[in-house]
Amino acid sequence: MELFWAVVVIATIVAEMLTVGLVAIWMTGGALLAMAAAWFGGSLELQLVCFFGATLALLYWTRPFAVKFLNKKRSRTNVEETIESEVRVIERVSNSDQTGKVNYKGMEWTARAVDDADIFEVGDFGIVDAVEGVTMRIQKKQK
Repeated sequence: MELFWAVVVIATIVAEMLTVGLVAIWMTGGALLAMAAAWFGGSLELQLVCFFGATLALLYWTRPFAVKFLNKKRSRTNVEETIESEVRVIERVSNSDQTGKVNYKGMEWTARAVDDADIFEVGDFGIVDAVEGVTMRIQKKQK
């Protein structure tokens, strides 16, 4: 079984090198622990528990830090920058009437309310909650 786990270690390292997206590296740690369990004569069940347990633990506790560290230079897209921005309503926003337009930095966007019951009148301000295609989903501004 040690050979099997060694192959898994190599395969996950190669997969990680090909994807460069923090996809398989967590399984490498699990496979290393399972290989150690096999080396010391652990049962197949123990090896599997070590593999899955270590993989899930590494994913849960280290992935958020690794993603944050590796994505330091990632810049937000234009759409991501609109989230939580304030927009001005230039056409009544009513989900039931399927109407609505807002102005964001001089650009006109189709708009719908996050809450179907909310209605925004011309001149009102809203906060962008999400962007779905070319439609901004807006919510009432908190006072």
